[in-house]
Amino acid sequence: MAIQLTRRGALSLLLFLTPTVMPTWYAGSGYYPDESYNEVYAEEVPRTPILDYQVPRWCYTLNIQDGEATCYSPRGGNYHSSLGTRCELSCDRGFRLIGRRSVQCLPSRRWSGTAYCRQMRCHALPFITSGTYTCTNGVLLDSRCDYSCSSGYHLEGDRSRICMEDGRWSGGEPVCVDIDPPKIRCPHSREKMAEPEKLTARVYWDPPLVKDSADGTITRLILRGPEPGSHFPEGEHVIRYTAYDRAYNRASCKFIVKVQVRRCPTLKPPQHGYLTCTSVGDNYGATCEYHCDGGYERQGTPSRVCQSSRQWSGSPPICAPMKINVNVNSAAGLLDQFYEKRRLLIISAPDPSNRYYKMQISMLQQSTCGLDLRHVTIIELVGQPPQEVGRIREQQLSANIIEELRQFQHLTRSYFNMVLIDKQGIDRERYMEPVTPEEIFTFIDDYLLSNEELIQRREQRDICD
Repeated sequence: MAIQLTRRGALSLLLFLTPTVMPTWYAGSGYYPDESYNEVYAEEVPRTPILDYQVPRWCYTLNIQDGEATCYSPRGGNYHSSLGTRCELSCDRGFRLIGRRSVQCLPSRRWSGTAYCRQMRCHALPFITSGTYTCTNGVLLDSRCDYSCSSGYHLEGDRSRICMEDGRWSGGEPVCVDIDPPKIRCPHSREKMAEPEKLTARVYWDPPLVKDSADGTITRLILRGPEPGSHFPEGEHVIRYTAYDRAYNRASCKFIVKVQVRRCPTLKPPQHGYLTCTSVGDNYGATCEYHCDGGYERQGTPSRVCQSSRQWSGSPPICAPMKINVNVNSAAGLLDQFYEKRRLLIISAPDPSNRYYKMQISMLQQSTCGLDLRHVTIIELVGQPPQEVGRIREQQLSANIIEELRQFQHLTRSYFNMVLIDKQGIDRERYMEPVTPEEIFTFIDDYLLSNEELIQRREQRDICD
């Protein structure tokens, strides 16, 4: 007879037949004892998995990308994923292990930890001022970065850096230093002729060409010498420029300014005369005037000019002895011949035997050289009419000229008297007694000499010694 049991009834039967066995209930099965039948309830205890160390692939096979797992199994070399296997994890060169270095295959069929290999990198290198770098493999291990500087700069420090295994770059960061001086080019040297009647020439030039080999910035440009457009005297002049860049590097250049003066041969003064010249007397444009000493007259061109050909214009004049014309109609006509040429010393005496007259003439005869140097001509008026004599050296004056001279100069026949007349015909000094030539010379030198005569006197002061 078939017996049909409900699920509850079957379970009760099982418990009845085997009272010594505790029924096992699995938690969450949905089955619980019915307390109305006074049955015993027992919760299921989790079963311990059956461990089989001989299963070759208890855990999944380790596969470390860019790395390696070195495993040691209790069962031998063919059981690298079996239960209890221990694996040492490592990464290829250039990679870093992230996670556990050692894992073990657990009964849960899982490894005791995880790990992976991450590619090693160095930090990106910063750019350097006025320079750059190029790398063989970016920021990865063993990548070498070579530094270079911009034109005009020099590298100081490590020229290259390598990404090392610890993630750092070898060496230190270099710097680009501007040690090159600027490039400077001065104008070409130049030569110029002095301007007419001058010993100088105005010279212009463009500023030098300056360029910095680094950043192109010139901070200072110093000129040592006259500015462009200055008047340069005769000779060679060195003009120097110095340029400085931002790094205080400097460079210099120089050129020569040469000024030449066209010069004519040195003129010689005429015999019994002298020269007065503009400028220095022999340079281009200078004019020299010829002058004759007192008692001499110029014959020929009065002046000559130094030309650009370095030759003098015209030909030299001569100084001929002055010709005194005593055959004139009046004393004024006589005196005009001496105007601006000679000074006159007119001596009047009542007769040739006058002791003052004889004394004065004797002293003057001994000082003829000094009188000529000071351009003094002596006129003698001696005696009483009709035996009165008037003379200039050996030339005799007419009676009416003598009379007019006495009236013009207020000279009496009654006693010795003397008058000194300058080159403009002016009465400058009177003497009632004889005087030494030195006294006359001192008066002339102190009061009557022109600038040209003063110069001559300094040059000829010993000529009569």
